[in-house]
Amino acid sequence: MSWTIIGLCVAVWIGELTSPAFLDQVILAPDLGRTEPWRFLTSAFAHATTIVHIGFNMLAVWMLRGLETYLGGRRYTALYLISALAGSAVFVLLATPGSAEWYTGLVGASGAIFGLFGALVVVYRHLRQPMTQIWVVLAINAVISFSVPGIAWQAHVGGFLTGLAIGVIFVGEQRRRAHGGTDRTWAGLLVLTLIIVAALVVKYWLAGPA
Repeated sequence: MSWTIIGLCVAVWIGELTSPAFLDQVILAPDLGRTEPWRFLTSAFAHATTIVHIGFNMLAVWMLRGLETYLGGRRYTALYLISALAGSAVFVLLATPGSAEWYTGLVGASGAIFGLFGALVVVYRHLRQPMTQIWVVLAINAVISFSVPGIAWQAHVGGFLTGLAIGVIFVGEQRRRAHGGTDRTWAGLLVLTLIIVAALVVKYWLAGPA
């Protein structure tokens, strides 16, 4: 799935370069998310047209591909997509209706990637692996997220916190199965997804008519 995600992101990026109108169909702006909810996920496969944005994000996906080996393809895919959704959701939840940010577009896989990092923190802690390098990478990314203009730090925070939560679900189920318990992984992921969706419904309800 890691290579599939990279392939999809590159394909979308090529589509953006080929037709500027293509980006308009996948980008997420808070005012568009109400009536076109697919943008919460499609925006995570789109990037700025500069090679730097997609290059760094796809490098991160490639570097974190070992997490897929540990979790398995289905769990890794769920982690990636739910983290992407959460990153987009937090971006919208923290936007002020009617302000400029309400109409500002979001693209990039960073929310999903930070979700991978969040899960990796939990998995490394569970396996009692050295975590110094992870914390250094996260610290560098945190500085960049909050100091460089134009970066949607909200998506980074939302993705990371969701990745932590999903990591706890995965590790908890490993322990449960080790003691003969039933697998409740997908129920836990469903509940988490419903919470994210419910938060967005409330946000748009409070925001008033489109």
